[in-house]
Amino acid sequence: MSSSLDRAAIDWLLSSTEPGVRFLTRRDLVGESPSSPAMAALSKRIHRGPKASALLAFENVDFYTRWRGAHWRLISLVELGLPATNKPAQATCSDVVDIWVRRLQRFPARVVNGRVRRHASMEGHALVVASSLGMAKDERVALLAESLLAWQWPDGGWNCDSKATHRSSFHESLVPTWGLLEYYRQTKEPRCLEAVTRAAELFLEHHLWRTTKTMQPIHRDFGQLHWPAYWRYDFLQAMRVLEPLGVLSDPRCDDAFELLVSKRKADGRWGADKHWWFPPGSKARARFEAVDWEIVSDQMITLNALRADRARRRKKGALARGR
Repeated sequence: MSSSLDRAAIDWLLSSTEPGVRFLTRRDLVGESPSSPAMAALSKRIHRGPKASALLAFENVDFYTRWRGAHWRLISLVELGLPATNKPAQATCSDVVDIWVRRLQRFPARVVNGRVRRHASMEGHALVVASSLGMAKDERVALLAESLLAWQWPDGGWNCDSKATHRSSFHESLVPTWGLLEYYRQTKEPRCLEAVTRAAELFLEHHLWRTTKTMQPIHRDFGQLHWPAYWRYDFLQAMRVLEPLGVLSDPRCDDAFELLVSKRKADGRWGADKHWWFPPGSKARARFEAVDWEIVSDQMITLNALRADRARRRKKGALARGR
């Protein structure tokens, strides 16, 4: 990708009104140490950002209502880089984890033709948030991880479909992959890394968004850009989840990166092809957000695109040097 376009995009991200966007840009794209005094000070301001502070207003907020419930707010806060030390987020996360654990106990997993049919993205998101907010050693969080490990299908994914399907759902597989990876990064539980590696192979086998038989897009939305993605799959969200595994240099990702480059604008930025959210109070839609993401949505997509590109180039460079 063009270095001049990268610079223009980074400058734009650094002008964000959201401290979380600025922090993540400086850490992941500029290369600043998160432990430096300036970065530590910026991290402490993330909760004061216009969007972050609105999301943290948990009073009178229910557990799950899309997309305003605590479950969904916590996911966006984690993606915005909220520190694990944030007490209100930790307390709410504990409540959310409690609800998911009670759900596990009350509603045992349904098995059809020897395979668990479960909306694993729900527990997957809870595991992402809990692991990111410093709760990985909590026995309730361990139960979430154990459940996802037990529900994984032979092809490496997960599925909630009650029909006799034999293939995993990409929507239901990406989030559990993310959750188990974040849990592994905190606990070093080897079974989680094994499960994540198997899931990654499922996505790579499909070049992140294509069928294996015809190489046609699995679904139009898989090749589009969205943020927040919620439980829905798209190729950039897959890049973001798989990035820590170092697999983005795999040739099977080349096609997806070509698609990503084709979507870049003349000013170096990327934007959403489609939104799954609607501004607060939207009367025509029941699933409106807690905040109006407006420009922050495009900023997060641009940030994630540049993160993926940097990770891919670093890995390819290391391979070229024989490391």
